[in-house]
Amino acid sequence: MKLPSTLFLKAQIPSTTFLFSSSKGKSNAKMLPFIFFCKMIQSSSYEVANGSYHPTLLQEKENNIVEKASRKIESIGAFQKLPIVMPSIDILGSALKKARRVSATKGIANIAKREKNKGAKQLDALMKELAVPLRTYVENFPKKTYLHPYESSLIELTLGDGYYEKVLQKVDALRKRVVSVGKEHASICAKSTSKREAEERLVEGLKKIEEIFAQERKVVDDLLVIAKTLRAMPVVDLETPTLCLVGAPNVGKSSLVHILSTGKPEICNYPFTTRGILMGHIVFNYQKFQVTDTPGLLKRHDDDRNNLEKLTLAVLSHLPTAVLYVHDLTGECGTSPSDQFSIYKEIRERFTGHLWLDVVSKFDLMKTSPVVYATDEPSEQLDLEKYRKSGPDGAINVSVKTEEGLDELKHRVHELLNLQMAKIITIDNNNQEK
Repeated sequence: MKLPSTLFLKAQIPSTTFLFSSSKGKSNAKMLPFIFFCKMIQSSSYEVANGSYHPTLLQEKENNIVEKASRKIESIGAFQKLPIVMPSIDILGSALKKARRVSATKGIANIAKREKNKGAKQLDALMKELAVPLRTYVENFPKKTYLHPYESSLIELTLGDGYYEKVLQKVDALRKRVVSVGKEHASICAKSTSKREAEERLVEGLKKIEEIFAQERKVVDDLLVIAKTLRAMPVVDLETPTLCLVGAPNVGKSSLVHILSTGKPEICNYPFTTRGILMGHIVFNYQKFQVTDTPGLLKRHDDDRNNLEKLTLAVLSHLPTAVLYVHDLTGECGTSPSDQFSIYKEIRERFTGHLWLDVVSKFDLMKTSPVVYATDEPSEQLDLEKYRKSGPDGAINVSVKTEEGLDELKHRVHELLNLQMAKIITIDNNNQEK
C-alpha cells in the first residue's frame, strides 16, 4: 500500500463521518470547518506543485520576521564573505552533465511512461542545477543598505553607481526565466503519449533551457568579476588604529607609506599614481597599526571630483582614522602651494574630529624662494604667505631622499596612533554603556 504524502500526514484529514456528525451521532449542518480545510489543502498543494523557488505566504512572513531581526549595519569584512561565483560556462556544463545522468523512476514497466518520466526529471534537474547557484548568488551578495558605509561607498565608487544592483537584478531575472522555461518544458514532456514523443520533447526542452541560459550568461561572468574586484579590496580592522595619508596628488604620500609600513605602493612622478586604497601595517614596540595611502585631492567642488578623490573622502568620512596630511611646497608635485593651502583648509575644517599631523615632504628640494605658479596670485594674507614658506604650524619637515626628519616623523606617528587607540577604546566603552 502506498504511503500517504507528507502533506496529508501533517494535515491529518478527519473522516467524512466525523465532519458531518455531531458527538451524538446526528447530522451536523456546520460545514465551514470542512470548507476551510479544503481551501488550506488547495493553497498548500498549489505551492508545492508550482512554487519550487517561491515561498508561501506564511514562509514569506516568517522570512520577513527573520530578516527584520537581522537587519543591521555589517562590520567591515563583508567582501571577504562573498560566495565563490563559478564561470557561467562551468555552471552550464556541470548542469548538463548532471541532468543527463538522471534516470527514470524505478518500477515503471511501460516504456512510454518510463521515457516521459525520465525526460521530465532530466528537464527538472537541469532547471534546478542552473537556478540554484543563481539563487545562492542573489541571496548571499549583501544589499548595500546593510553594508558598512565605507564598503557601500567602495562599491559605488569602484564599480559605478547602480552597477552592483543592476547585475544582481539581471542574475535573478535569468534565474526566474530558467525556472519558468524549465517547468514549462518538464510539464510538456510529462504529457507525452509515446516514447518517441517524450524523447523529442526532452531534446527540445534541454535545447531551450540551454539557449535561455546561454543568451544571458554574461551577467554571471559580470558578477564573477564583481566578486573578484570586491574581494581584493583591502580590509580595515575598525578596532586597530589607522593612519590615513592625505594630500594633493604626487606630494610624496606613497613614498612615506613605503617608509612607514609594509605597504608597497607604486611610486612614480605623475598625478593619481594611487588608483585605489592601499593598506599597509606599522609595527611599533610589537604593536601593530594600519596605514592607508589614498588618491590625491585637487582644488575643486565635490560634484566635480573623480571617483579616486571620492575614495579618499569616503575613508575620512566613514573610518576612524588619524590623518597624516602631506604638503609639497617645492613646485614638484604639479599643484601650486596656494591650491594646496585651499585644499588643506577645506579638509581640515571638514574633518575636525580626526587626530591630525602635518608633514612637509621633499624638504631637500626646498628653495630659498619658493616656486610661484601661474595660478598663484600675490596675497596679503599672512597665513598663506607663511604656508608657502614653511607649511602649517607644527609641520614636520622630512626628506625621503636624505632621510632628514624621518626619525621624528616615526616618533610622532607612534604617539598619534597611541592617541587614536585611546580614542577607539573610549568610543567603544561609551557605546557599551548606552
